[in-house]
Amino acid sequence: MKPLLCLTLIWTFCLVMLGAYVRLSDAGLGCPDWPGCYGQLGAPDEAHEIARASANFGRDMSGEIEPAKGWKEMIHRYFAGGLGILVLAVCCLLWQKRQQLSRISILLPLAVIIFQALLGMWTVTMKLMPVVVTAHLLGGMTLLAMLTWLSARATLAPQLPGQLRPLLIISLIAIVLQIALGGWVSTNYAALACNGFPLCQGSLAAPAGLSEAMQPIRELGQTAGGDALTIHHLAAIHWLHRLGAVLLLACLSVLIWQLRKASPKWAGLIAAALLLQISLGISNVWLDLPLPLAVAHNGGAAILLMLVVAALAQVLPIHQQATSSVFNTASPKHSGA
Repeated sequence: MKPLLCLTLIWTFCLVMLGAYVRLSDAGLGCPDWPGCYGQLGAPDEAHEIARASANFGRDMSGEIEPAKGWKEMIHRYFAGGLGILVLAVCCLLWQKRQQLSRISILLPLAVIIFQALLGMWTVTMKLMPVVVTAHLLGGMTLLAMLTWLSARATLAPQLPGQLRPLLIISLIAIVLQIALGGWVSTNYAALACNGFPLCQGSLAAPAGLSEAMQPIRELGQTAGGDALTIHHLAAIHWLHRLGAVLLLACLSVLIWQLRKASPKWAGLIAAALLLQISLGISNVWLDLPLPLAVAHNGGAAILLMLVVAALAQVLPIHQQATSSVFNTASPKHSGA
């Protein structure tokens, strides 16, 4: 069971990175249909395949057929299909332990990956609608978090004091919100809208148009009213992501400070991941979003999420924490008697 859980977790992390690569290399519509690519199992790369695809899908194409982008998208889909098989196997094995685990916790990963498949389809059919693509990213991160929880509970013994649970939950919520904001930046192609750091458009204040830019139900590149988004709208999205980063930094700094005595190891791991993520974010702005750094920034967010979820899984249950406190209190009396 443990090897299968670890394999599924690693596979999921790699799929999150692959999805980021597909999105950031502008290959999200490399195939205009789903689940195939121009009506076939692979991207058309032969002359006769490209001619047939152009004839059959000419109305659905926004430009020329690009086999390289099509293959990126199809490899991502194949990889997602493999993950579906792994998750199904994990759920089947966990079902045998349904006396120890709730049925919801066993079936939820399977439900998430089915919904992820639907979001993948809607990403294509709804032409990269930002709210759909962002939801697709969050779905992948949700599955990653659930598998991290299951893997941590299966391989690590609880050892963190229960007093850390509220702070870990708050930190987890902050990370999820920041990932959502980062996804909104990426899916709206706003990563370079702020032309500098730490200032955005020459100011620390929010650019105009933030409320319009954050409207969820709208087409890519448009406001909810159908007007084109301006650079100020995109800068406002990026500015909000930066504000979220500052708040997350404050939250995780408190967590790291509280963890330093209970578990220096966890404090060090989260601190290192946080510093790496901040460095990647700033470097992406200064270096004009090179693809490897942009993909790594997505990976850094996933690592932070995994670390906090794994730490939360290691918090002692309430009854075990109470028993431990009783024994710790009774020890000095016993030794002094």
